[in-house]
Amino acid sequence: MNYGDFYYPMPQNEPVLSYAPGSPEKKRLKEVLAELKKQVIDVPMYIGADEVRTGNTLDIRPPHERKHLLGRFHTGDAGHVKKAINAALKARDKWASLSWENRANIFLKAADLIAGKYRPYLNGTTMLGQSKNVYQAEIDSACEIIDFLRFNVHFLSDIYRQQPISSPGVNNRMEYRPLEGFVFALTPFNFTAIGGNLPTSAALCGNVVVWKCANTQVYSAQMFMRILKEAGLPDGVINLVYVDGPTIGEVVFNHPDFAGIHFTGSTGVFNKMWETIGKNMAMYRSYPRIVGETGGKDFVIAHKSADPDVVVAALARGAFEYQGQKCSAASRAYIPSNLAPYIKKKLVEEVKSMKMGVVDDFSNFINAVIDEKSFDKLEGYIRGARKKGSPTKIWVGGKCDKTDGFFIEPTIIETTDPQYITMCEELFGPVLTVYVYDESKYEETLKLLDQTSGYALTGSVIARDRYAVETAVNRLRYSAGNFYINDKPTGAVVGQQPFGGARASGTNDKAGSILNLYRWLNARTIKETFVPPVDYRYTFLNEK
Repeated sequence: MNYGDFYYPMPQNEPVLSYAPGSPEKKRLKEVLAELKKQVIDVPMYIGADEVRTGNTLDIRPPHERKHLLGRFHTGDAGHVKKAINAALKARDKWASLSWENRANIFLKAADLIAGKYRPYLNGTTMLGQSKNVYQAEIDSACEIIDFLRFNVHFLSDIYRQQPISSPGVNNRMEYRPLEGFVFALTPFNFTAIGGNLPTSAALCGNVVVWKCANTQVYSAQMFMRILKEAGLPDGVINLVYVDGPTIGEVVFNHPDFAGIHFTGSTGVFNKMWETIGKNMAMYRSYPRIVGETGGKDFVIAHKSADPDVVVAALARGAFEYQGQKCSAASRAYIPSNLAPYIKKKLVEEVKSMKMGVVDDFSNFINAVIDEKSFDKLEGYIRGARKKGSPTKIWVGGKCDKTDGFFIEPTIIETTDPQYITMCEELFGPVLTVYVYDESKYEETLKLLDQTSGYALTGSVIARDRYAVETAVNRLRYSAGNFYINDKPTGAVVGQQPFGGARASGTNDKAGSILNLYRWLNARTIKETFVPPVDYRYTFLNEK
């Protein structure tokens, strides 16, 4: 029973800690990293009230330190997916009927736990398991997931207050029910915050969830799941399983109670899932919600009026932070001919100054790419750029070494062909391709940029000329769901830059905003008439 209307005001974004020399947070994180590396943990699946251990395990090893064993996780099969669905559906009625403020406060407590004692642990597991430097971990596995948890509570609070008008003698109200069935959350390796947000945003709205994280994100995912349990999340509300994609898809998408998917990953996988869901529509209890953020081929275009130092900084950070393994990473740049010599010289110098190595050494800006498959793919693109007859040359980087870890130097390719493969395809690694255009052909280059890639996730324009800025904003209106002016195309902050793109980049349901939460709600309108009519006759029937 509800005894009040509980409103949660807009929170403040979680402050980013500096980890400066001598700071308490740096000292504590170093201690936790050492502690984590001394352990070999045994990671179960979380299904209902059970921690499930199958004996079929896979190793968890840092991408930057392949010989080190952090732990092992137990993999499941179709039977475990069915158990997870059953556990979710068993928990559904009780969870959906739990008062709104009690659902909300579980996730607010989780946010406070992460902000406090678990901050170094969630950052540490992210750094070691996903090869992130301390800053990239801090803005992801501390600040962003805390912001998701807190802001989503506020956004849902706003939604619940949105009610229809009532006329005299009538009361109208809107109920925001959870979806009828279970939600499938399928999350990527590159952001611990995404791994946490996709299942919890749906669960906050009263839904129950089956969550499959990427195998390369299990180390931080299991830590987040443990935090949710400590925060009071009831058994069965979110069920975390480690099952291969085809197997889990076969079970989930053929279940009549499948109610929606919350996805971040590749465009190809998303398209295939959408096709499967479409073919199976006749078996579902309701039309499933399909929410996905997929790939990107994100751009930076500099105008001839741009400050070249701003361009260099935007590319150095935008292309190479977290080894370019961001959906939003700058992976193609259009540089005007008048600025190209200076930008090339300074950008090459900047890249050469970037240290690469293990995450324990906080002076390393670059760490390893996520796994061998990614390493081999990226090495192939770099080899292609070196081939005789290719319209490309490498400005800097290009060295690839997987002896001890999956290390690929930050690499900049210049091409004379604006349709060259690395200008078009998503690489997901520390490889930036630059096209130098005639400074007098800015508008033609905007058109070229828009037509080069099917993606439309992020992009930026760098210019001091306001006419040039406005021209880019207008001409590139559908080229990016997140558009930046005089900045890099990465670093969206919850509540400030709601994130998502369209075209081949997804459904643009804007994680980190109120828009995303609407997708996990099923509204019901209720009209109550206080003094109902007792006669069908309207007054217009009277002639006199």
